Amino acid sequence: MASNLNTTGKTVKVPGPDHPITIEPTAARIVVMLAGKVIADTRDALTLREAAYPAVFYISRKDVDMTLLERTAHSTYCPYKGDCSYYSIPAGGERAVNAVWTYEDPYEAVEPIRDHLAFYTDRVDAIEVHA
Repeated sequence: MASNLNTTGKTVKVPGPDHPITIEPTAARIVVMLAGKVIADTRDALTLREAAYPAVFYISRKDVDMTLLERTAHSTYCPYKGDCSYYSIPAGGERAVNAVWTYEDPYEAVEPIRDHLAFYTDRVDAIEVHA
């Protein structure tokens, strides 16, 4: 596994056989619902598969109703993807705090997820997959 430090001193790792990451277009229509509202509706989602984790849909910001989201101060770091920012969905109350995450300046290996958002399945009512 290749790794080095970025300019902020954080470890940067490159996906490989021991920690694979793949990003592919999603053929299905993806609809995210919460509190009776459509939060996102897209036919252009990306599916990110990382190591043994469950697959995650990343949805382009253009297909998310950003007026329903509220940016939070919460942030995390992934050595494979970079700094991660979060949004809450006020309509969902306490359960939907930090329900949405995004890598606004992702590392090169995962560049396709730039300008995309992902949703925690347990913090929204549904992530529907339509053929």
